[in-house]
Amino acid sequence: MPLHTTDTQLHALMEAICQRYSYDFRNYSLPSQRRRLNQALERFACADLPALQQLVLDDPAAFGKLLQMLTVPVTQMFRDPAFFLAVRQHVVPVLKTYPSPTIWVAGCCTGEEALSLAIVLHEEGLLERSTIYATDINPQALATAARGAYRLQRLSDYGDNYLAAGGLGRLADYYTVEHATAQFDQRLLDRINFADHSLSTDSVFIEAQLILCRNVLIYFNKTLQERALGLFHDALCHRGFLGLGSKESTHFTRFAVGFDPLPGAEKLYRKRALSHAAPPLRCTAWPCQE
Repeated sequence: MPLHTTDTQLHALMEAICQRYSYDFRNYSLPSQRRRLNQALERFACADLPALQQLVLDDPAAFGKLLQMLTVPVTQMFRDPAFFLAVRQHVVPVLKTYPSPTIWVAGCCTGEEALSLAIVLHEEGLLERSTIYATDINPQALATAARGAYRLQRLSDYGDNYLAAGGLGRLADYYTVEHATAQFDQRLLDRINFADHSLSTDSVFIEAQLILCRNVLIYFNKTLQERALGLFHDALCHRGFLGLGSKESTHFTRFAVGFDPLPGAEKLYRKRALSHAAPPLRCTAWPCQE
């Protein structure tokens, strides 16, 4: 059934979640939120959003389940293979000029994209001197990512993606199989630091040569999209690279002048020289209202 509610009720729910649990969804895309809350009302057998609000405020376990729905934990290995091929061809040669490249995968979900990048870096002889920070706000997704273990049935399509992304061997070379589970090699996981970080409320924590934030901004409203792009602009070194999802762009934001698109259809950008960049983002957090 369609969700019959008001924006006021939706905003009240997000404000209550922010105050109670310090998860800030107040500037996420309203259409996306409505779809997921419609599913939540059915799953929790709640008549309306006020009832759902009361449930999750009273029951942290119920909020934990709602969090899985609000954070959209969907990802793949080598998703959009042409993007990873472009990273291999255009970004990796520049990363090789740095003694210790630092990469940030923002909104890493269950870790498949960070592992994909680690494999590319390994095959290019760069992994051992690189550090990858993979961040998300979903603790359950981060726990899965840190284990690096996935259902084997999910790996069939990933192998094709890997080859299309310029893979130099077989994806199966990077994991072992036990009880229908693919366990990825520790040599890859050791180079990835999985950590909690919110693009809604947290600030820059590293200087990076490459940042990937793919298929995340589409769930934000314009205000939060610009906040995230501001964080990425501030975190990137001079002439660093930014990778976005296929339906995302820096265009029509105040940071459009801060990035040059790389040739090709893939959403890869390079930070412009400081004199041409957008002014720094001043706001580093939106505290929950008291």
